[in-house]
Amino acid sequence: MEHKLPELPYAMDALEPVLSRETLEYHYGKHHATYVANLNKLIKGTEFEDMPLEDIIKKSSGGIFNNAAQVWNHTFYWNGLSPAGGQAGGALLDALNNTFGSLDAFKEKFSQTAVTTFGSGWAWLVKNPDGTLDVVSTSNAGTPLAEGKAPLLTCDVWEHAYYIDYRNARPNYVESFWNIVNWDFVAKNFAG
Repeated sequence: MEHKLPELPYAMDALEPVLSRETLEYHYGKHHATYVANLNKLIKGTEFEDMPLEDIIKKSSGGIFNNAAQVWNHTFYWNGLSPAGGQAGGALLDALNNTFGSLDAFKEKFSQTAVTTFGSGWAWLVKNPDGTLDVVSTSNAGTPLAEGKAPLLTCDVWEHAYYIDYRNARPNYVESFWNIVNWDFVAKNFAG
């Protein structure tokens, strides 16, 4: 099965001013697209050729894992963003309050994790197998899927995610990120 670059759930300029059209043209149109193309080349003629993406991530290593995980991570990232942003509510908000003390305390912990991730990687809100919530960081193509955790939200902190708009000011990017979080997507992941 050939993997395809999924369509964005919004227009390329819909996340402005937080993320510019130019950033999406490069980040989605070049980086994400290249991971898809590389994955398709790497799996051709292998046991992974007809596997769903999540199975490839759980069963592969090396270049196949890196590209599969980056395809999945980026798709998850784009779906976690929304031009209108939104607000956390319901059972998700209750769980965030119970785990972190408040929504603001959660955002502070998540932001700190994103800002202090060394080099390239991802900050994640995850649901552990026992149902508890946690904020974790993964390096490079790392993904909580490989660790049996359910991702709820992610922030891409590879430089290509923010450098056009924020240069080397990752903290400014992370602060702005909260304006476009798709809380409905996060709530759906939490409920799932």
